[in-house]
Amino acid sequence: MNGMTYLAPEIRQENARLQAGTVLWLLGPTSAGKTTLATRVVADLRKNGIPAILFDGDEVRDFFGEQLGFGADSRLRVVSILVHLANKAADAGLNVVVAALTAGDDARAYVRQNAINLTIGYVACSIQGCAQRDPKGLYGKAMRGEINTLIGYNSAYQPPESPDLILDTELHSLDELTARIVASYAQD
Repeated sequence: MNGMTYLAPEIRQENARLQAGTVLWLLGPTSAGKTTLATRVVADLRKNGIPAILFDGDEVRDFFGEQLGFGADSRLRVVSILVHLANKAADAGLNVVVAALTAGDDARAYVRQNAINLTIGYVACSIQGCAQRDPKGLYGKAMRGEINTLIGYNSAYQPPESPDLILDTELHSLDELTARIVASYAQD
């Protein structure tokens, strides 16, 4: 009548199963290369016709501004927002890549318990390597005493227990790591 096609319930259910998305959660210390890797992975997935979206912890923090500090509660709030966004996008059939520090055990447990179709990738880089990169100047500020909340400098960054992937940005190039991740989507 109005030019719309209506699908029978069984066809809608089949299409929904075919379009389930995934969540790849990239965590690691500041300046390890999480956002750089995530951006490249999403771009390459899209080039290969795989629907993908990136959610970055810094973008969430920037959106909420001063409402979010750097204490444990605020850090967990950022993670809970990212999990919510990731799940909504995955439910819609997108493959989600999240880039976020996710340093606290509480935040990591929250991600594991609440993110759907989850793969956790630890973006490994020594703190010395991160400090040398320091694109945002945060390690420099911490060294000068201008900030005291930088995990990895002002407090230890503990690698996660049992990540699904270890992505070492000091040992492997961006091209190598991206290709490894993108290839895993082609196998699904």
